[in-house]
Amino acid sequence: MPFIDLRTTVPTDPQQREALKTAFGQAITALHKTETYLMVSIQDNSELWLGGQKLDKGAFVAVSLYGSASASDYNRMTALVCRILSEQLDIPPKAVYVTYHPVSDWGWNGRNF
Repeated sequence: MPFIDLRTTVPTDPQQREALKTAFGQAITALHKTETYLMVSIQDNSELWLGGQKLDKGAFVAVSLYGSASASDYNRMTALVCRILSEQLDIPPKAVYVTYHPVSDWGWNGRNF
């Protein structure tokens, strides 16, 4: 039950959004999850500041998941997210923040797990 919420300063077209969604679907396996229940949100043209400077190319990625993962799994996922954003949107890893939100109560389809 993962959710990846991407906010990026970069404008995207439908093909880029599809490619990002697909790449995130592959990357989520680093956290021992599958794309089957992965939900992705892509918000482009966001205004982001880092260190008091407006970012021309930057991103904030929040990853929520039912349960948790190890620190090494989170580290692997961060590397994958940064690589995906660099390859797909030309965003440098130094302009990417990734946060993780383990959730113990997650609802879907009218009930909680």
